[in-house]
Amino acid sequence: MNMKKRMFFASSIDRVASHIVGKIEGGVDGLKSVFINTAAEAEEGDKSWMEIDRTGLNEAGIKTFDYTITGKTKSDLERDLGDCEWIHVNGGNAFYLLLQMRKSGFDQFIKRQINKGVIYSGSSAGSIVAAPDIEITKCIESKDFEKELGSFEGLGLVDFITLPHWGGDDFRELYLNQKIKSAYRKGNKIILLNDDQYVEVVDGNYKIVDVTKD
Repeated sequence: MNMKKRMFFASSIDRVASHIVGKIEGGVDGLKSVFINTAAEAEEGDKSWMEIDRTGLNEAGIKTFDYTITGKTKSDLERDLGDCEWIHVNGGNAFYLLLQMRKSGFDQFIKRQINKGVIYSGSSAGSIVAAPDIEITKCIESKDFEKELGSFEGLGLVDFITLPHWGGDDFRELYLNQKIKSAYRKGNKIILLNDDQYVEVVDGNYKIVDVTKD
């Protein structure tokens, strides 16, 4: 396995998956890959976007199986995911996701796996939680999980926070009326990411890739 620490953070993984796959030396055929759908458990209503994300990964050649970390133990994670070579964490409620990561021990597990060369990809909430702190992404829907979390410390996989779906009509009110107020403070290192972009991280270096300009 490639021992580089490699991560990809997207807003909508289906829009960029094939471009990401093109960056993987030797391709992705035969890689054991998991689609972690935990963040969607806290969402209500239509979840067709989750199927779209999964399909996008699969059509790009990343053949996944579904998995939730909710209710899992550290030994469960080692048994079920220890031999995965690509771990994708999908979108939904970032605060609920982070809570389940802490409860299950996934927060420490994923760091060990990335250090071993396992590829991490995130879509929306899966990208947000990689940050050192996710407080600035607070919105009305996050309050149910804030008290139980106790702190907003993220995974700390990178030193920036990704704010996904920038410029999208569906997220206009959320950003203008809630998130921008929290984000606009000195010291925050923020990447505003639209749905046709992703952040590629290799070891300590990162860059924003726009798939419409390649």
